[in-house]
Amino acid sequence: MSLRPFRDIKRRKTREINVGNVKVGGGNPISVQSMTNTLTTDVKATINQINEISSEGADIVRVSCPDEQSSKALKEIIKHVDVPIVADIHFHYKRAIEAAESGASCLRINPGNIGSKDKIKEVVKAAVDHNCSIRVGVNAGSLEKDILEKYREPCPEALVESALRNIKILENENFQNLKISVKSSDVFLSVEAYRQLSKSTDYPLHLGITEAGGFIPGSVKSSIGLGTLLLEGIGDTIRISLSDNPVEEVKIGNEILKSLNLRERGVRIISCPSCARQGFEVIETVKILEKKLSHIKTPITLSVIGCVVNGPGEAALTDVGITGGKKGNNMLYLSGVQSEKVFTNDMIDKVVSEVEKKASELENLK
Repeated sequence: MSLRPFRDIKRRKTREINVGNVKVGGGNPISVQSMTNTLTTDVKATINQINEISSEGADIVRVSCPDEQSSKALKEIIKHVDVPIVADIHFHYKRAIEAAESGASCLRINPGNIGSKDKIKEVVKAAVDHNCSIRVGVNAGSLEKDILEKYREPCPEALVESALRNIKILENENFQNLKISVKSSDVFLSVEAYRQLSKSTDYPLHLGITEAGGFIPGSVKSSIGLGTLLLEGIGDTIRISLSDNPVEEVKIGNEILKSLNLRERGVRIISCPSCARQGFEVIETVKILEKKLSHIKTPITLSVIGCVVNGPGEAALTDVGITGGKKGNNMLYLSGVQSEKVFTNDMIDKVVSEVEKKASELENLK
């Protein structure tokens, strides 16, 4: 059972590109990205973190390549991961070539920062030879000097002009296998820049509010900025930039997409904030269930409501539901129908069992 969306989001039509085995743009599902914060030269630590990020639901992972040792370390790293790797490159064109040769699926560069036309040609040739896409990554904090002088400060028009200039550099080399981002730490600036860019090009857009901050403020800023754009149909792939464990970025990214009915993955828990009417400890129960059900990837809805005020109504719309009752007698709902009473002490195990059973049934129907 799934909740019927109040409205469907009409997504902007963009070109389709490949980042490894992930299709971006062209109406494909919006992908979630994150980035490692380990030293890339620490191959074991980087592999472990990529696999953790991937297990949480990341479709693409970016890895920084600040030096030759890092870009060449990608070759060993990529052997031990199943997710496409984007090599993050700044300034030095040789790092981009080395990353492409090492097996990166995409190169994140600013062509204008690479250097001469000959150097850009070499990077493009490496990308073509090794089937790499390119992300043109424009940031408000690193705009070209002449653009800053023209606009006097970062603004949406400045970011868009930089993006279009960099796109043109690649198009002049007959390269169009690319996606674009125009990021800022300012929500309003980012949103308007993406709006303007979406009217100027049909390349797929990578959304993000860069340097958004710690877990709570960064999640809020990213949700507002990305949520606004996604509701307008703008965006083909996203990254939440948090000063936190990259795994948390993936969790927030997936939750944003799930809340907008743009992605179905894992258990969506609908729960009340709890009050004096609750028949069991809702908050603690939800925390436990989130952990115990994190391994499930099949889309399932679960309602956890502390009393009968809204409990039966929410349970009627979810695959599995539990509603608090008097004296620890809680009601279990399956596919919206009352199933049985469950004592509080047995409730978590029972809910986990029913959710796992439902997941198995749905997987067998595929």
